[in-house]
Amino acid sequence: MTAYKKYIFLFLLSFVFACSQKQGVRIMPIDDFFKSQDRTAYRISPDGKNLSYLRKEGKNQNLYVELIESGKGKRITELKEKNIIFYFWVSDTELVYYKETDPVHRLADIFIINKEGENERQLTNNEKSSIRVLQDQLIDDKFLLVSSNKRDSTVFDVYRLNVRNGAMDMAAKNPGNITDWITDSEGKLRLATTSDGVNSTLLYRERESLPFRPIMTNNFKTTLRPIAFSHIKSNVIFAISDVNRDKAALVEIDCSTGKEIKVLYGNDTINVTDAQYSRKKQRMSFVVYETWKKEKHYLDDSIKLLYNNLDKLLPKTETRIIDRDKAENVYLVRTFTDRNPGSYYLYFAEKQEIRKLSDFNSAIKEAEMCEMKPVSYTTRDSITIQGYLTLPLNKNPENLPVVVLPHNGPVGRDFWGYNPEVQFLANRGYAVFQVNYRGSSGYGKAFVASGFKQWNCKVQQDIQDGVKWLIAKKIADPKRIAIYGKGFGGFIALNGISSGKGMYVCAASNSGVINLFTYLKSVPPYMKPNLQMFYEVIGNPLTDVDRMRQSSPLFQANNINSPVLIAQNIKDPNINSGETIQFVKNLQKRNVKVTYLETDGDTFYSKNDDSRQKFYLALAEFLEVNLKKK
Repeated sequence: MTAYKKYIFLFLLSFVFACSQKQGVRIMPIDDFFKSQDRTAYRISPDGKNLSYLRKEGKNQNLYVELIESGKGKRITELKEKNIIFYFWVSDTELVYYKETDPVHRLADIFIINKEGENERQLTNNEKSSIRVLQDQLIDDKFLLVSSNKRDSTVFDVYRLNVRNGAMDMAAKNPGNITDWITDSEGKLRLATTSDGVNSTLLYRERESLPFRPIMTNNFKTTLRPIAFSHIKSNVIFAISDVNRDKAALVEIDCSTGKEIKVLYGNDTINVTDAQYSRKKQRMSFVVYETWKKEKHYLDDSIKLLYNNLDKLLPKTETRIIDRDKAENVYLVRTFTDRNPGSYYLYFAEKQEIRKLSDFNSAIKEAEMCEMKPVSYTTRDSITIQGYLTLPLNKNPENLPVVVLPHNGPVGRDFWGYNPEVQFLANRGYAVFQVNYRGSSGYGKAFVASGFKQWNCKVQQDIQDGVKWLIAKKIADPKRIAIYGKGFGGFIALNGISSGKGMYVCAASNSGVINLFTYLKSVPPYMKPNLQMFYEVIGNPLTDVDRMRQSSPLFQANNINSPVLIAQNIKDPNINSGETIQFVKNLQKRNVKVTYLETDGDTFYSKNDDSRQKFYLALAEFLEVNLKKK
């Protein structure tokens, strides 16, 4: 079948799905799940008078600003073919935006423009280097503090970028081992982190005229993430830390001594993952911790009252404040549930009123979506594993075809909430099983470390034990179980089909890593200081050769006997396309049924709708043929 005819066939298959009715469930078009938003990246100006956002118009994306009071607005940029990948307000009247120049290497140029769309100026011209803004506020009404690797591709120095004339003057030169720079609330460079690849050291200085000095050293397995400096004591920081504990907590640290002063919130059973600080009130607002979903513990009663008011105005949904004005009166709120991607609202605290801005995806109807339920089970070596199970609508939870969906990584996790890929699969009649296997974040540092170098061993066993649990519960049909993932999830899926001993009837990989040696070689120059850390997590290509070969699907083709779908993003810098093609040919030589697909960009987050449609049509057909009809 020619590529053209196959594409037409897939299109017709999708049309049949979209028009069919089965047990009262409408099979939705693929694009409805992944529909691109017309308006994204809302921001509020510091004075609370203007709302900005990115708006998609055909293949172009531009920046808009409108008055919050009247709703009147205008487009302030005129980009063609290039996208704005990030932007922010630097004053009541000016915005800085990043125009993408090289999506593969994540390069961009920086521009400044006023809210009327006038006086636009290019501030940087980065042909090969990357640049990051450290503090999104102007210093002395003209300087932005940025880090850049233009001097040396392997390290980031700090510069003062003059937004009036584009001049960049070095503010701090990287001695070669600093991996992070941190400012206080006034934009002063007061903290830095060095790394030798395994151990990280926090550096501190009381003021910018003094040299940095080390105050604390920890192994990379330990979390120490500064949140803010205290306004009461300039030498004290608030930080999320699991130093000398397994679960992270919010603590105060005296930078003069490097000692922890007290725990603001934390215990042995929960893992704090984030915290919010109020610049206006100069105090911590709340912490975020994870159970089966993200929850808050309030440290400020006024913030608790604010969220209680939001809960009354927006019942039966999760709310997240994603931006606010300087006076903390106008808030930008995002809502969602597991069955609804949610909406954006403005909340006016003084009036206790909300105004809806837009839906995240208006094509999604909550009644047609499926509930994501938290589950847990015990592994063969008595470890408790958490995960999520999404069952298709209007079907008895018995003997169902199942798609196991391992998350990307190598250190990451699945979260409760709306997931378009999960809902797409559930809508097609599959139970979707997500596993936060050993090595996943959010469960303490011992749990994360227990998954290091275990990609084709304990990680696979955790997932397999979960599948056996589903079978024992009679939810899963043991003859109709597939495994599919993206990135490291695709890597796990291909390993699963090679080592699962017939557990999976087919596997699908979207831009999956197939060779750990190649993956490590693709680490960009500025990540080289962390290479030793990658070696501990993934494997050392000099001392762990056998383990890495056994865990790399490229070298395990002889152990794969079931149908596979392999999609490759040809622009993915972590993948060698020649190796993927050779892997496919090796499978075909053994008469393994292979569906091979090349895509142009990330099919999940891609702005290329054709590429996304092509992939998910192929995945739908692959699962229909190899799983549902078994």
